[in-house]
Amino acid sequence: MNYEEKTLNSKVVYDGKVVTVIKDDVEISDGHKSFREVILHSGGVVILALKDKDTVLLVKQFRYPLKETVLELPAGKLEIGENPDYAAKRELEEETGYNAKVWQSLGYINTTPGICTEKLYLYFAKDLDFVGEHPDEGEILSCFEYKIYEVFDMISEGRINDAKTICAFYRALLKGFISYD
Repeated sequence: MNYEEKTLNSKVVYDGKVVTVIKDDVEISDGHKSFREVILHSGGVVILALKDKDTVLLVKQFRYPLKETVLELPAGKLEIGENPDYAAKRELEEETGYNAKVWQSLGYINTTPGICTEKLYLYFAKDLDFVGEHPDEGEILSCFEYKIYEVFDMISEGRINDAKTICAFYRALLKGFISYD
């Protein structure tokens, strides 16, 4: 069965600093006409950084769209054309003050594929050296250390609901980079 949709017309509805919104007229595979609203986003990186064999770094920051403070893994937006490996190293240092000697890819996730092009690259980092944090202008956050089992408990209890954090922990667990002991 053919699932592809043909774009008939595309119009920019909003062009902002972080996202662009487009509205496309489409022909779906059964021949009917419809439309799609799409948020274009440059993507980002997420880092599960292990301070020691059972301690991980999380950051706490206010997330304006949710109107709440969220506990999550360090993460950040890719600049247009930026290499994700470079961005991960930059974001880890900016948000936690640490550099890592060992990096492993955990793949990527599509955050909301029904409406957005955002792709988040997930990383595992270890063998950390503290060099001093320097968050982006306008970014207010704090770094905290948690035992891995504490994070899994918070995920299980619904105290951590951040999808990128949950996905990175799951991928790291499946690859054997962390364990739930």
